[in-house]
Amino acid sequence: MAPRRTAQALALLIPLGLIGGALYSQYVSGLFPCEMCMWQRYPHYAAIALAALSFAAKPVRDLLVWLAAIGIAISGAIGAFHAGVEYKWWEGLTQCATTFGSGGSALDAIMNAPLVRCDVAPWHFLGISLAGWNAIISLGGALMIAVLMLKRQRR
Repeated sequence: MAPRRTAQALALLIPLGLIGGALYSQYVSGLFPCEMCMWQRYPHYAAIALAALSFAAKPVRDLLVWLAAIGIAISGAIGAFHAGVEYKWWEGLTQCATTFGSGGSALDAIMNAPLVRCDVAPWHFLGISLAGWNAIISLGGALMIAVLMLKRQRR
């Protein structure tokens, strides 16, 4: 397969696979997403749309594949940040990573708390959380797409 076609296929298959895995984990395995998990999905949805459109829009095919790769990389960057929050390397940006605020009652904090915390990884494989796997696969995939697209342009 030509490098451009391989890059185009990866730009579609990587986010499809990751979103499919996330939805399977959510609806079949009962691993409900936190707020930061949802943030990681949005760039993948955009990448799926852009990559799918690249199969029909030949004049802008390369641009759409590049934009899909950027979306995949953005999701990977969010995943890396989220994994850092889960491993307690740094604090998260949202209320879903905190316990109680300094004001108000404990009951108010409990009643207004999100259902799923961002700083607790509900699942690990080989010591890596879902957010960590998203970071590895997304950033690695975006890099592979970029290398393939650049390889094609040098010909």
